[in-house]
Amino acid sequence: MRTPPPAHLPIIVLLTGSVLWGLTWLPLKWLNGLGFEGVAVTTIAFGTAGLLLLPALYRQRAQWLDRRTPLILVALIGGYANLAFAMAMIYGEVVRVMVLFYLLPAWGVLGGRIFLGERIDLARWLAVALALTGAFFVLGGVEALKGAITWVDVMALTAGMGLAGNNLVFRADQHVPVPSKLTAMMLGGFGMGALLLAAGVQPETVLFVPDTLWVAAYGGIWLMAATAATQWGVTHMEAGRASILIVMELVTAVGSAMLIAGERLEPMEWFGATLIFAATLIEATRATSPAEAEPEQTPFS
Repeated sequence: MRTPPPAHLPIIVLLTGSVLWGLTWLPLKWLNGLGFEGVAVTTIAFGTAGLLLLPALYRQRAQWLDRRTPLILVALIGGYANLAFAMAMIYGEVVRVMVLFYLLPAWGVLGGRIFLGERIDLARWLAVALALTGAFFVLGGVEALKGAITWVDVMALTAGMGLAGNNLVFRADQHVPVPSKLTAMMLGGFGMGALLLAAGVQPETVLFVPDTLWVAAYGGIWLMAATAATQWGVTHMEAGRASILIVMELVTAVGSAMLIAGERLEPMEWFGATLIFAATLIEATRATSPAEAEPEQTPFS
């Protein structure tokens, strides 16, 4: 029987991964400045990360050969979530996309309840409400929700649903090692990106070898570290708690934009960021329940 990690380690690791994701705009903007469109960056970066993880997938084959369904689901759901988010960010308004994407905590809590039998107590409902309300204010309040629903909105909304579903599958099957699940997620993102590029969805990107190596380095180092930290943390805590802590990505992105890019927050945005911090603190300081070591019910048992 595996020894569970120290109670607060998954929280620290997940928050570290969220900070890395919140800072991802730095390398992405730089790579875009080199001439790489979003889907091309996603395809190359996820392909590189998947290639680096293939040896781990092979070594762990005895642990997943008879449990291929979770890996296939991770590849499909996780791959779609990453590509849908990239497409929404490319073709839509960033603020509107973020509002719809950050309904993620609600999907995570509800999915954890429906599929894993996780209990939703008053504190968790309060954290969900604070996180969603905070994201709403940080991203502009009611002004962010004006306008007709478009296909981009659907992509942003389903990206949040997809990431929540991916996190649920990661947690639901505790027998398949995290590196194998990460490999499936990376290869899923690469495969879907490659299909979209082949279908001509994205304008053709002219690849120059030195610049392409920068994209590969982003995938092999930054993307790998952020994804591994996030998914390891998700695997070792309740899906509902993880979905709320991941909102730290939004806070990091806003804070880094202020410090590095010179952007400033309005009073309403400060109010929203405070609510998100409060939600994160509620989840981070809760006593660890026995349910967090293993989910009460797993669809893959």
